[in-house]
Amino acid sequence: MPTSPPYGRERRSFPRPPLWLNLLLLVIAAATFAYAKHQRDVIDTKTAILFRHNDNSPAELNRMRDELSQMDLTQAQLASEIDGRMQYVQSLQSAEFYVSIDTQRNKLQLRLGRAVVREADVQIGEARTITSPAGKKWTFLPLKGGFSVTGKEDGYDWEVPAWVYAMRGEREPDTRAVVPNGLGRYVIFLPNSYVIHSPPPPESPLQGQKPGSFMVSEADMAALWPRITNQTRVYIF
Repeated sequence: MPTSPPYGRERRSFPRPPLWLNLLLLVIAAATFAYAKHQRDVIDTKTAILFRHNDNSPAELNRMRDELSQMDLTQAQLASEIDGRMQYVQSLQSAEFYVSIDTQRNKLQLRLGRAVVREADVQIGEARTITSPAGKKWTFLPLKGGFSVTGKEDGYDWEVPAWVYAMRGEREPDTRAVVPNGLGRYVIFLPNSYVIHSPPPPESPLQGQKPGSFMVSEADMAALWPRITNQTRVYIF
């Protein structure tokens, strides 16, 4: 008569992973930890610089410090916010024209170093996700950081994109409409299809600011226009 093992049923054993696999996993874990620590150190260094109060600092820099200290941000969001502000602070010493957009104050400034050449109100398109009846999605996220202008158009013939029809609850036609000045008379192009534009005309299917982008009055855009080139930097914070 067969007897049972003294400690119950035998458990199936699994082969031990080879030594080289254990070592590889340890190396990957160590590298991941080291990279994460490096990222934290970079953020800490930038934060220390930006948060160091100085009576000689410009008023807007002290204000940005106060805003950052009150924001509830993830590490990635904080890194993006700090990078945009750090680049802006560096441009205060620049001898070139640049544009700053303060999303807290809804102000756009054309600046030359510390000097404000022109200030304008800016309307900021809300972050949103648009879904078409067929289920296709377009997501417009808040834009923060430093960017170079990729182009500009005066009198831009705008081919209405598919997301506009979806936003209006309309079916996309076989041939999309082309609307003269559909994004406004003046359009400054930023990376990833973001723009700074003047108000669209009444006949445009887009009324108001493009989602995630920035709208400035036509008069202010006309004043900025001669100073905008493909080398112009735009800082959004």
